[in-house]
Amino acid sequence: MREEPKERLDPRAKTLWRLSGFLEMLPVLAAGLGLGWAVARYGDQPPAMAAVPVLATLVATLVNAFVLPELRWRRWRYEIREDEVDLQHGVFWVVRTLVPFARIQHVDTRSGPLQRRFGLATVVFYTAAGPNRIPELAAPVAAEVRDRIAELTRERDEL
Repeated sequence: MREEPKERLDPRAKTLWRLSGFLEMLPVLAAGLGLGWAVARYGDQPPAMAAVPVLATLVATLVNAFVLPELRWRRWRYEIREDEVDLQHGVFWVVRTLVPFARIQHVDTRSGPLQRRFGLATVVFYTAAGPNRIPELAAPVAAEVRDRIAELTRERDEL
């Protein structure tokens, strides 16, 4: 059994994922508030029942914005070895992916508006099976990782 990868994502990933998780849940939270209001206004239920959808969506929002980003960050690891990229991620189900350099076709970095705000970027490398990602690296680290993968891929092509 191989050791798990050693490198971690940038700690700012947790803050970015918290913000993203909260923003993703805003429509759900609004729906829960609307449902709670509708139950209180038009339902034949005790007033306390109006709090159920509000509390449920509030708990889901807090879990998505605070608990899951921490767990996700703890699990996410990567390592660039001499012949492959080793990725490990997942919260409940841990996924381990080994991508041989011989299979990598090209590599790039991407940075969305929120990532740029936090100084982060994602390295994306492509194989015939599709893209693989190393998200939320500090922008200079992402450039180094991209260049290292590209260099090792070229070396494999030359052999």
